Amino acid sequence: MKERTKRQKAIIRRRIFLSCVCLVLIGVIALISFIIHSLTNITKAPAPNGSTADSGSNLQESSEPVKESFATVLSTGDIMVHSTQLDGAYVSSDGSYDFSAFFKEADDYFAKVDLSVANLEVTFGGSESGKFSGYPAFNTPDSLADTIKASGLNFLITANNHSYDTGLYGLKRTAQILKQRGIEFIGTRETEADPIFTVKEINGIKIGMANYTYETDGQTAGRKYLNGAILAQEANSLISTFSYKRLEDFYIEAEETIAEMKTDGAEFIVFYMHWGNEYQLSANTWQKTIAQKLSNMGVDIIIGSHPHVVQPVELIHSEDGQNTTVCLYSTGNAISNQRQELMDSCPSGHTEDGLFFTYTLRKYGNDVTLDSIDIIPTWVNKYRGGSGYQYTIYPLKAPEDGSLKYGLDSTAAEKAKKSYNRTKEIVASGLTACQREIGCEITFSN
Repeated sequence: MKERTKRQKAIIRRRIFLSCVCLVLIGVIALISFIIHSLTNITKAPAPNGSTADSGSNLQESSEPVKESFATVLSTGDIMVHSTQLDGAYVSSDGSYDFSAFFKEADDYFAKVDLSVANLEVTFGGSESGKFSGYPAFNTPDSLADTIKASGLNFLITANNHSYDTGLYGLKRTAQILKQRGIEFIGTRETEADPIFTVKEINGIKIGMANYTYETDGQTAGRKYLNGAILAQEANSLISTFSYKRLEDFYIEAEETIAEMKTDGAEFIVFYMHWGNEYQLSANTWQKTIAQKLSNMGVDIIIGSHPHVVQPVELIHSEDGQNTTVCLYSTGNAISNQRQELMDSCPSGHTEDGLFFTYTLRKYGNDVTLDSIDIIPTWVNKYRGGSGYQYTIYPLKAPEDGSLKYGLDSTAAEKAKKSYNRTKEIVASGLTACQREIGCEITFSN
């Protein structure tokens, strides 16, 4: 009887021991689970956009902050040098040309952005191409390139209907002069080895940029013409062009260019198009057709030139719904002598108008988005000075800037005010659509 009692007590002690061991094991398992759970929460800390980090990342990698960067690009219109501008820039004492008045009120704007772009609608043909001249065949002194460089403009688009004004020699020499000054450009090339597009990296953001101009009709089949002049065979591949009559060829080339840009890392695509009808305040059917096709291909921004007047901003949706494109059909004139009193074909004054179209991109992690758009109207003032007339671009952040900011006389200030209002009337509705549908910050300085 006593032996049975002893056995029962031993069994009870073992059960108590085993129960204690189980409780200890459960506690240890719970502690380990709590530690693992805590570490997992750290590695999955939410990002500002609500997403979580990769659960496969280690603690050190996932705790590093996601990088954020911005890139701001300003684009303006046509730089032209007509005969009256040449006369005013001439320095009789030494035979040089001084164009420094052109950008003296704009250089601060160029300096504040990461990249500033303009359409160079002249050639640097040199004395070998004859005397310096304005319209219809622009041959401009090299000192304009120095003025452009000094102003802070650091990127030019060079494919336009005046690219061949001084022939093959002038086409190549223009490229040489820009290279010598360290001014980047696309649209034309000195040799076939030069790129036809660029992928510009700004603050870690890669922007693909291309520039094309329209061809004109000619008598010889299979040859390219600009402004009615037949191009030398060698020049065919040195100017990026398209024909309204062979748009499918252009679309094939554009798709290939976009694909190559993306292979080179482009995260945002911009096309500069020299197109449309001169002095028309709205885009024509060709412009709208091409813009829609480029949007379908994934182009993010289209910036136009050639009409010499400002044309509207339009938001374009690709036909598959996968892409949205901001299109500014024409930037107008940056600088020229196309004055209201001289322009029988455009007596409204719109040829004196231009703008600074500025966009900012934001990169967060691997995502690049359009963060903001801003338009500042510009007006070209013509006034007595030097050996004739001087010309200056005035950025107008408000309609009264002509008098209040720049101290222009009453006549010039009133012209500046009218210019501001003309530009605002053309672009304001398109900017409103961009703000409503894209959601990025939109400003029209007023």
